[in-house]
Amino acid sequence: MGRRKVEIKRIESKSSQQVTFCKRRNGLIEKARQLSVLCESSVAILMVSSTGKLYSSSFGDSMAKIIKRYEIQHAAALKNMDLAEKSRNYLSHKELLEIVKCKLDEANLDDASVESLIYLEGQFKAALSVTRARKTELMWELVKNLEEKEKLLREENHILVSQLAKMEKKRLPETEDEGAMSSVNSYGNSPPKTLPLLK
Repeated sequence: MGRRKVEIKRIESKSSQQVTFCKRRNGLIEKARQLSVLCESSVAILMVSSTGKLYSSSFGDSMAKIIKRYEIQHAAALKNMDLAEKSRNYLSHKELLEIVKCKLDEANLDDASVESLIYLEGQFKAALSVTRARKTELMWELVKNLEEKEKLLREENHILVSQLAKMEKKRLPETEDEGAMSSVNSYGNSPPKTLPLLK
């Protein structure tokens, strides 16, 4: 007889809740350990019980290393989200320029209140910061791509140099053999005649 499926809903009894938490916590930690061993991955688990007690386990790397890696990736994701949010919330450059042009073209500048000018200045600063951030991001991508290309070209150059050296080594013995063969062919099988010594 198989186990019946447990309905996933909040357990009312505090004692049953605590027993279930302990059993499932241990099972979850064991599964995390297995995942780390099987896949050579780093796994971190943080749990807070209903009583407020904190439980943590890490496998593969230390908890500090895993959290630091998460913070670095999360910060980059937040930065990208922040840029997207800023660009969504603020007016486009074209709209800002049109508003400023309208304000400047008006003959009576008394309509332009200090608040509206401060608001426009804030919009310009925000648009400028978003533009600069995007430009910096694009520049870093370009630099990274160029560094990767340089690395590939260096590797290709190294391979070509090694192939050239191999070809030179193969060619040298052939030229030596050709030189030896030509000397044998010019003299035939007999050694060359020498002039008699003068007395």
